[in-house]
Amino acid sequence: MYTKVDEAPELASASLLPIIQSFAGAAGITVGTKDISLAGRILATFPEVLTDAQKQSDDLAWLGEWVKKPEANVIKLPNISASEPQLVAAVKELQSQGYALPDYPYSPSTDEEKAARAKYDTIKGSAVNPVLREGNSDRRAAAAVKKFAQSNPHRMGEWTAESKTRVAAMSGGDFFSNEVSATLPKAATAKIVLESAGGETVLKEGVAYPAGTVVDATYMSAKALDAFLEDEIAKTKAEGTLFSLHMKATMMKVSDPIIFGHAVKAWLKPVFEQFGDKMKELGVNPNGGLGALLERVKDEPEILAAIEAVRAERPPMYMVNSDKGITNLHVPSDVIIDASMPALIRAGGKGWGPDNKEHDTNCVIPDNSYAPVYDAAIEFFKANGKLNPATAGTVQNIGLMAQKAEEYGSHPTTFEMPEAGTVKMILDDGTVLHSHNVEAGDIWRSASARQAPIEDWVNLAIDRQKATGYRAIFWLDENRAHDAELIAYVKPILEAKGVSDKFEIMAPREATIASLETITKGENTIAITGNVLRDYLTDLFPILELATSAKMLSIVKLMNGGGLFETGAGGSAPKHVQQLMEENHLRWDSLGEFCALGESFKFFADQTGNEKARVLGDAVDAATQGILDNDRSPSRKVGEPDNRDSHYWFARYWAEALAAQSDDADLAAHFAPIAKALAEGEAAIVSELAAAQGKPADLGGYYHGDAAKTASVMRPSATLNAIFG
Repeated sequence: MYTKVDEAPELASASLLPIIQSFAGAAGITVGTKDISLAGRILATFPEVLTDAQKQSDDLAWLGEWVKKPEANVIKLPNISASEPQLVAAVKELQSQGYALPDYPYSPSTDEEKAARAKYDTIKGSAVNPVLREGNSDRRAAAAVKKFAQSNPHRMGEWTAESKTRVAAMSGGDFFSNEVSATLPKAATAKIVLESAGGETVLKEGVAYPAGTVVDATYMSAKALDAFLEDEIAKTKAEGTLFSLHMKATMMKVSDPIIFGHAVKAWLKPVFEQFGDKMKELGVNPNGGLGALLERVKDEPEILAAIEAVRAERPPMYMVNSDKGITNLHVPSDVIIDASMPALIRAGGKGWGPDNKEHDTNCVIPDNSYAPVYDAAIEFFKANGKLNPATAGTVQNIGLMAQKAEEYGSHPTTFEMPEAGTVKMILDDGTVLHSHNVEAGDIWRSASARQAPIEDWVNLAIDRQKATGYRAIFWLDENRAHDAELIAYVKPILEAKGVSDKFEIMAPREATIASLETITKGENTIAITGNVLRDYLTDLFPILELATSAKMLSIVKLMNGGGLFETGAGGSAPKHVQQLMEENHLRWDSLGEFCALGESFKFFADQTGNEKARVLGDAVDAATQGILDNDRSPSRKVGEPDNRDSHYWFARYWAEALAAQSDDADLAAHFAPIAKALAEGEAAIVSELAAAQGKPADLGGYYHGDAAKTASVMRPSATLNAIFG
């Protein structure tokens, strides 16, 4: 199964997937598709308002069941983890196409609006990955990709000891400092209540945990957050740097948009003090960002003047797009920490300012759970200078994520407190597992990790270390409540397997330094981490090593025997789509898809005994090497080869490898004429692909494009199409 997703990866699929299906068919393999795009999931959620012709099956639910079966084999492309503005934009587009969807209710009041909001909220944020990731993660740079990066090192920004760039995090009152954790000795069902002066409010009930589950609870103080943000804005101005906020408002879809909203209010504090009631009447929600706020007040000259006056007094802000005036605080999903921080570190600690120039930056990461990783990296490069990609070793990752492990702030056990009181997590036998005294506006959350995924994670790490011999580090802090519970699982397993001497356990700050020291020496290490660090590190180290995280080999070994092959951690690249729509040039690099494809075919051979699949997979590896060795990856500039050209070359190298191999005579005979046709058609194909560029492209929609129009844009070579049908 190949997933239908969004934005650049989905556009690339329109070109690549027909090639894959043609090649797979020669081995008797069907490559099907399932729609997990944002638009597809919206339509699947509201069947009652659609015509029969418009209705769409719930493919995410189908895949969620399939990944629990041993025959599962899924190639999963990056999909949109929707912030509120993205979700609203997708709904508006679908409505314009004739789908009678309800408007997104910002402030639901009627039962109908509340029901619609509840449905829309299930689509927000990281709604896909927790469903599909029924296994733990093995992410690493493919050998061919790492070798190419060392032979062709990318440009790194210069670091100096004088750099003013730093990380700012709260000194207390955050999720890290307030965390408590416990491992359940037996299966239990919990309810979460808020006890206040007004009585007891049930926030959530029926939360079931099997025996051995590690259950956390914590909260962030709204007052402490506001004081911290106000202080950092003032410090930034005094230091003469850019102010930037780095969050994950997509993955942490409940907690982080609220924190983002606090930052917007802190930035415009005098405006909210003067015009707060009026802006509320206008429907302003700071959690949606400055962009939505400015749209709501565009006809209010007094408020606009007050905003400009505050901006003039504030330090310059880190920009998403200086040319278009899009700031760090415009849209909560525009600045995603696991992409923004590595890019800034790679650039020598520089961020783009409103003057369209690079400057040192104050990187504000309120919670201390993982801020030390970025702080340690910045301080390391200040002291040692930039990393050299030509000689650097690699950091692989084994990540705990199965069965929604450590889904912080993104699920139904995260709440913004409506009033002061005591939050309690109460088990079905009456035991109060966790308790916190909170104030109105505080953000309380609980997360968990089950025993079976934890044990599978440790065993996966043991297997990986044995296979490589690399230095292996569990990134766990014995002084953090949750990590201490995990360590209680890790140590006995390592001892029982007799491998304790092969592994180290370090807090994230120390592990970051140790890993950077290791790869600076040209040696390799394995980072064995929880879910969030899996997400963060598999961007941080690949961006430093390879210039991108989209080229990672990402394998999820599903716990019931199947395989999920993710195509890198590079996001869905909205800027690539914008360039295609304006210039008909797609710079998306499908190398991640190539890497996943080869592994998927070889896994299919192991699953089914179809050795033709293994031959296909080995030939994919040869084709991928050909793309790298011959520099056939897409260019960033219009008029130069793009994603579609790289697919032609991939198909050609793949066919040539299959025609030349001697393991399967039938496949060699089948692909020999295809390889010949692709070679003889080179001039015509390259010319036809080039002719398509340089003018606007009509996709029939952004979130929900027209399939025929998209195919026309992404398959413009009649010569190439004739070879594959």
